[in-house]
Amino acid sequence: MSIYENVAEAYDDVLIDAALRAVSHVPYWLDDPDRPAALPALEGSTEADLLVVGGGYSGLWTALMAKERDPERSVVLIESHRVGWAASGRNGGFCEASLVHGDSNGRQHLPEENDLLRELGLENLRELADAVERYGIDCEFTFSGVLKLATEDHQVQWLRDEAKRYPELEFLDRQEVQASVKSPVYRAGLWDKEGTAMINPAKLAWGLRRVCLEKGVRIFENTHATGIDDTPDTIMVSTTAGSVKAQRVALATNVFPSLLKRHRLHTIPVYDYAIMTEPLTDEQFATLGWEDKQGLADLNNRFHYYRKTRDANGAVRILFGGYDAEYYFGGKVKPEYDQNHETFRKLVTHFYFTFPQLEGLKFTHAWGGAIDSCSRFFAFFDTSHNGRVAYTAGFTGLGVGATRFAANVMLDLLSGEKTQRTELQMVKKKPIPFPPEPVAFVGVKMMTGELARADRNQGKRGLFLKTMDALGMGFDS
Repeated sequence: MSIYENVAEAYDDVLIDAALRAVSHVPYWLDDPDRPAALPALEGSTEADLLVVGGGYSGLWTALMAKERDPERSVVLIESHRVGWAASGRNGGFCEASLVHGDSNGRQHLPEENDLLRELGLENLRELADAVERYGIDCEFTFSGVLKLATEDHQVQWLRDEAKRYPELEFLDRQEVQASVKSPVYRAGLWDKEGTAMINPAKLAWGLRRVCLEKGVRIFENTHATGIDDTPDTIMVSTTAGSVKAQRVALATNVFPSLLKRHRLHTIPVYDYAIMTEPLTDEQFATLGWEDKQGLADLNNRFHYYRKTRDANGAVRILFGGYDAEYYFGGKVKPEYDQNHETFRKLVTHFYFTFPQLEGLKFTHAWGGAIDSCSRFFAFFDTSHNGRVAYTAGFTGLGVGATRFAANVMLDLLSGEKTQRTELQMVKKKPIPFPPEPVAFVGVKMMTGELARADRNQGKRGLFLKTMDALGMGFDS
């Protein structure tokens, strides 16, 4: 049995009810009085050299770097709600260098290209950090790294093996990892100090929005794209109350249905959930020994990610998320799926189990939302309309940094020129599409069950997972 399985049975319902009694279901990062006011919606028609559809990280980076490449280019960005309102504003704030959802997943899917992609990912993260500094984006960016945690004995060797493969990673034995963060569940750790930064995700989105506006990008919020057509000279994107005529179009809608219907089976919406603690007292915080600012994540298939942050008053809070990843029958993105009280309760018990010294601590926010998952667990790309439309999606929860790289890829594709990025197999190859319902639902549930079984069996993958690996639909990260 894996260490977190059936943990909830050890905690009294009254304790868990009290922990969640006063939670807000607004994502913590978006529950900010400094959130910028909404921009006007598009009414009528307009024109642009480049139209970007989607106001999350993918779209914002595309618009910004399009202006960096050519300041005279006219750029319009449309967003169906508000900039950064979805995955870009509610994620855990782990800005990782990996473009392929972890080294082992990259080796599985693109073994000949994995080392190159690792270097390109590190370069992309350094360039992202430079942009944050250059434009004065106050998103609490810090190169603090991530500490991967072995919570099962068999995982310790996994960390030792990775440390041998990449000497720049620091292996921590049980005593050393306990000295870094005090938790009885930690057997060992691997600290990647250069490959991850921690950020306030909403503030990054809002900062990119500000810089785009300063550079002359016209942004229209509450403007839903409804269709795409081409003429011999332009691409026409219709919206709820108007249209945009553009020479080039970048589609950055990610988990939401693509204007290009042929992509709709390449992604499914998987729902992720997180909770945020109330402010810790100095005495509570001292019991953790958590002096460094690194993020934390365990190695289980059903893994937790967590990190600390400071609120406006300077008090420490802890975000704790992951474990359950829910797919709902039909594959639709619906607001009612953003809340999962059973998962919130489970996360509270797992938090108390991880940090028993904080048992009884309450939580102020509990939220969730959809991420765009594809069968290889990292982004894919496509073009249409004779190369005048570019598309990316499939980041599978690791897009804070990778979206910037994807934006560069889309701009390269739209330029029509061959570059190192456009020649990557990562860019040329597409993931295997998911089957239609009800097969998709059955398949995802089987995959989830088998991943849980592997966690119970010292990480050993059964026949089903091995078959999916062989078909190119496996996940190993």
